[in-house]
Amino acid sequence: MKYHQIDRQLFIKNREKFTAQMKPNSVAIFNSNDIYPVSADSTLPFAQHRDIFYLSGVDQEESILLLFPDAPYENLKEILFLKETNEHIAIWEGEKLTKERAFETSGVKTVIWLQDFHKTLKEIMAYSETIYINTNEHYRASVDTETREARFVKWWKENYPAHKVEKSNPILQRLRSVKESEEIDLIQNACNITEKGFRRLLSFVKPNVTEYEIEAELIHEFVRNRSKGFAYTPIIASGNNANVLHYIENNQQCKAGDLILLDVAAEYANYSSDLSRTIPVSGRYSERQKAVYNAVLRVKNEATKMLTPGTLWKQYHLEVGKIMTSELLGLGLLDKADVQNENPDWPAYKKYFMHGTSHHMGLDTHDYGLLHEPMQANMVFTVEPGIYIPAEGFGIRIEDNVVVQESGEPFNLMRNIPVEVEEIESLMNA
Repeated sequence: MKYHQIDRQLFIKNREKFTAQMKPNSVAIFNSNDIYPVSADSTLPFAQHRDIFYLSGVDQEESILLLFPDAPYENLKEILFLKETNEHIAIWEGEKLTKERAFETSGVKTVIWLQDFHKTLKEIMAYSETIYINTNEHYRASVDTETREARFVKWWKENYPAHKVEKSNPILQRLRSVKESEEIDLIQNACNITEKGFRRLLSFVKPNVTEYEIEAELIHEFVRNRSKGFAYTPIIASGNNANVLHYIENNQQCKAGDLILLDVAAEYANYSSDLSRTIPVSGRYSERQKAVYNAVLRVKNEATKMLTPGTLWKQYHLEVGKIMTSELLGLGLLDKADVQNENPDWPAYKKYFMHGTSHHMGLDTHDYGLLHEPMQANMVFTVEPGIYIPAEGFGIRIEDNVVVQESGEPFNLMRNIPVEVEEIESLMNA
């Protein structure tokens, strides 16, 4: 890992919060992700399953966390099962976690080598009545691949069919959506790395630079600041490419007079940041570009103020839609007839602003959180309105990451990243 070791007290607290919500005499099991093959002997870089990381801090493949708070013996209450390290692995791959290092990382005292998992589980199943299985129920999830977690659930049901079943996900959706202060610090670190990358770009961008050269500048800055890289596939969309919401080819030349919509951000210690900025290739916005940009910025600023405890996500988006409608009328993109005759299921403003304004973020860029429940203090959200005008050859999105506060306006984790037209122009022409 490139990041500094996280204090294990965070993971101890996370497990305590989870086990406090488990039913009596129950067991919860969490598996790491697979290492996914590409072809021949090639694999994709390993990315840890966020749930086992949230509960243990273990960032290693072939790992299992077992929680059994009502176990009859102390050594069975929390167990980490790890792939046993040896001299051969140390030479070819680098040493894996030892039992001592696993404890330092996670605070879990009982560490057992993975080959003894089934034997240990058989004993534990004899003591317990219920198992919590860990399914992915995120509202955006669409998974075609059978994961290690899914294979385990299938195996467990075949071998222990008499046990009751509960789901871990509803507990984790609530727990992971409300961040501990240590988590907010980690997200802040990811935002700070993102800021460094963005500032680097402002002096680099000029007419005829390519989108992929911009991508290269970012990854350079991210990695040199202990990030593994991008928190998500980067969007570097010049000109009309900005009107493709998930444009990721990043292979075009940036032309004088055009804008570049950047939706790019760093991760740090598996925690995400999520930034959008739109900058002028030539270092100056045209009057029309500036007018649209400032309209988006006003929507972002007003939307941010509404992210307060008790706010309902669905109602919040309706209110943001009203603000955006007013701005689009001011820009001449809508007229009163468009609004009067709009379809309530697809309001007129959706022609130019077709995506949502905010989503939870944290360990995942689109993080866990139950959208039908009111917002709470220490939830972290994006705020990312946009206006997309294919007929005029540009689109603008501006996005920050904010923490909901118990009172007052949300705290902007990206407060130091340039966003005003004048500051961006000044830095690009310094």
